[in-house]
Amino acid sequence: MSTATEHPTIELDRVVIRFAGDSGDGMQLTGTQFNSVSSLFGNDTATLPDFPAEIRAPAGTLAGVSAFQVHISDHDILTPGDAPSVLVAMNPAALKSNGHFVPPGGTIIVNVDAFDERSLDKAGYTTNPLIDSSLAAYTVYEVPMTSLTMEVGKLAGVKPREAERSKNFFALGLLSWLYSRPTEPTLDWITARFAKTPQVLDANTRAFKAGFNFGETAELFESNYQVRPAVHAPGTYTNVTGNTALAWGLIAAAHQANLPIFLGSYPITPASDILHELAKHKEFGIRTFQAEDEIAGVGAAIGASFGGSLGITTTSGPGIDLKSESIGMAVSLELPLLVVDIQRGGPSTGLPTKTEQSDLLHAMYGRHGEAPVPIVAAMTPSHCFEAAMEAVRIAVTYRTPVFLLSDGYLANGSEPWRLPDVADLPELHVEFATEMNHTEADGTKSFWPYIRDENLARPWAVPGTPGLEHRIGGLEKEDGTGNISYDAENHERMVHLRAAKVAAIARSIPPLEVDDVDGVGGAPVLVLGWGSTYGAIAAGVRRVRARGLKMAHLQLVHLNPFPSDLGDILKAYDHVLVPEANLGQLSKMIRAEYLVDAKILSKVQGSPFRAAEIELAVLELLGVDSPSTTVADEEVAS
Repeated sequence: MSTATEHPTIELDRVVIRFAGDSGDGMQLTGTQFNSVSSLFGNDTATLPDFPAEIRAPAGTLAGVSAFQVHISDHDILTPGDAPSVLVAMNPAALKSNGHFVPPGGTIIVNVDAFDERSLDKAGYTTNPLIDSSLAAYTVYEVPMTSLTMEVGKLAGVKPREAERSKNFFALGLLSWLYSRPTEPTLDWITARFAKTPQVLDANTRAFKAGFNFGETAELFESNYQVRPAVHAPGTYTNVTGNTALAWGLIAAAHQANLPIFLGSYPITPASDILHELAKHKEFGIRTFQAEDEIAGVGAAIGASFGGSLGITTTSGPGIDLKSESIGMAVSLELPLLVVDIQRGGPSTGLPTKTEQSDLLHAMYGRHGEAPVPIVAAMTPSHCFEAAMEAVRIAVTYRTPVFLLSDGYLANGSEPWRLPDVADLPELHVEFATEMNHTEADGTKSFWPYIRDENLARPWAVPGTPGLEHRIGGLEKEDGTGNISYDAENHERMVHLRAAKVAAIARSIPPLEVDDVDGVGGAPVLVLGWGSTYGAIAAGVRRVRARGLKMAHLQLVHLNPFPSDLGDILKAYDHVLVPEANLGQLSKMIRAEYLVDAKILSKVQGSPFRAAEIELAVLELLGVDSPSTTVADEEVAS
């Protein structure tokens, strides 16, 4: 298909597009493919899928709207964008629920065929917004997507209802023309995806081409646009979601440690894709077990760790509730176990498809007794790979359960990622116990499972190793022998030993890197983040500095124990601001540990922070009058 056009092509440095429609309209598929093609073209990209919580909400209602936001640029970007430049609304409900995200002056492209009286009523409109001047602040393009799609669908020989389902491909074709996306990758993708259903393949191909040709020939648009490729460091890139990167990180870590993986998991949104991804890779010694419930999943993973595998369990917040007693047992057993928590809004079932940093305090304290567990948090979708490797390093080195925290924003979001060189991956050496390690008073040899090494880690003895039989279970162990013990002094000693082991991990954490152009303490405000707030905070830093003001940023990956130099860094700043998608969980820990007046910037709306929210909060701390507008509604290039 030729991309030649008589329209002038305007160059942009970035654009944010939000596709929105009914949950059956294929918006996730459309947005994902637009993002994939943009990544192949060389743009830097970031995405924000927005799933409806209702599985089968009535068609055309607000509860059933699904959206996908994609940010493409010719420079390094950090977020999916504060606000969409363009909204593609496939029906009135999509416009109603997503129109407010578009700033005045933005563009709205609507499927005008869907704006009939019944659909307007379902969406809660009393008048048609396309004719009542309520969209006067926007550039609105009315495109008959449904009727044009059905017209070309007839040529493919599909039934009218089947033809209508291809309208998302019409929208994809139209946006591909509007933003000068190459068409060959999408046509090849359609061919591969629908090869087993030739009529559907033909209908989708025709719809895509019809959308592209409509943009070029309809004279509706004065111009189309071009976002040139970004400059990337040399290497091989792929586009990954956080869950995929995390799964690959687990595979890489297990390979480096020469351990088989066992995943015991119960499906739960938004963690299930890790189970799906790992299940594809049995050739790497991976075994996945879809358990009957959360308790069975973690129990099986603990058993696998006892048997010499890398035991992993994946879940979200409600699953952590159910796994807590078993995690406490793993603390007592002092075995490697990875607990992957893809956080979502709570409490209870809460907001299954919406993001939140809801479980930090749960991971920190959510077990009875003194049961400290190391915590690692991923920052970006691609960083989930590194975070997984670090969590495994800690687990196998210190013989302890480790929490790995991600969230729905990272899990479902995607970005280009440069594949690492295998030679550069960290070594994760694991030595299993093979010999008896204690000499009894009579000179005979025996095996004591709680003799500790320099890291306070106990030996890892695989069942079946001659002479290394030992007892495990949830009751308190005697120091050294591992026998059941109710002795008061022994219990206190074991509690202190387990706590000291976790605290000792701080010695292996590299010095923190503070983003402060004048050195640590050079700026009046330090914004301290953890997890998925990274992108919004880093983009907010760029905005504040573009105003000629100073601001520092530190993002924590290790949340228990804290890095050794964190206290000195915090005390070097006049103000410490902690943005969190909760009511202030890290800030509570910081205030308690370091007696620093950490100020809370809280957001619990099921959506990630915007860069503008960080910028305005810092300006307020600096005593600078908040402007009526931020430094352009964009990410300032670094």
